[in-house]
Amino acid sequence: MSLADIKADLTALVQEKSCGPILIRLSWHDAGVYSSGALTGGCPNAAMRFASAGEGGFGANAGLPDVAVGLLKPIADKYVESGVISHADLWALAANVAIEVMGGPAIPTRFGRKDAASADESVESQMGRLPDGDKGVDHLREIFHPKGFTDRDIVALSGAHTVGRCHANRSGFDGAWTEAPLKFDNSYFTEMLAKEYADETTAKGCPQKKHAATGTIMLISDLALLESPFKAIVEEYAKDQEAFFKDFTSAWVKLQENGCTDLRETL
Repeated sequence: MSLADIKADLTALVQEKSCGPILIRLSWHDAGVYSSGALTGGCPNAAMRFASAGEGGFGANAGLPDVAVGLLKPIADKYVESGVISHADLWALAANVAIEVMGGPAIPTRFGRKDAASADESVESQMGRLPDGDKGVDHLREIFHPKGFTDRDIVALSGAHTVGRCHANRSGFDGAWTEAPLKFDNSYFTEMLAKEYADETTAKGCPQKKHAATGTIMLISDLALLESPFKAIVEEYAKDQEAFFKDFTSAWVKLQENGCTDLRETL
């Protein structure tokens, strides 16, 4: 049971189930609770697998404890239960495999994340730790700067919205950001700049922006990136996909490793 075996099984899962976007979201929400500002603590520890309480019960994580963790269960049963890898490392690796399978950059994964033993090892709340889609620039900075991210990092990480879609029964928002939601490229930025979006309220009462001809959407937090100084970075990434991939990789690895110590290069 090697790292190559795990990556092969994850690659097959992503290809067969077209589930890359939700695996990225799983890793992002596992790691994204970290903060070093007014709120402290949090780390990628797979606490969401305890679905009845703690992070598994956060509204922002709807769909992750059941759908995403469920998709990974056969692989977790094979490799985690035998002690080859932790759940938290598997979630990070799954996201990175998914990004590459969908055409994105090859992202290095280090290992040694420790799994939560119970929901009690969750952070206290999603508030102030995970971003809200209906808020603007000030909110993005309030969330990301205490994690050690710059404005440039915020734009790069937002580019993960180039894949996936919002589900009304999970977030309240509804629709895909791009016209090819299973292709990891810089379309999030090119489409954001090229399209005109109109105000819309979803069936769940959430405000969002929609492009009439294609049905793609942007959230308020997405279009906030068209404000200065973020817009210049959006324009750069729209013109230069490799620059986006480089900056995304750097910020994403930092996100996945925030709050961790003694990580190693091998399993």
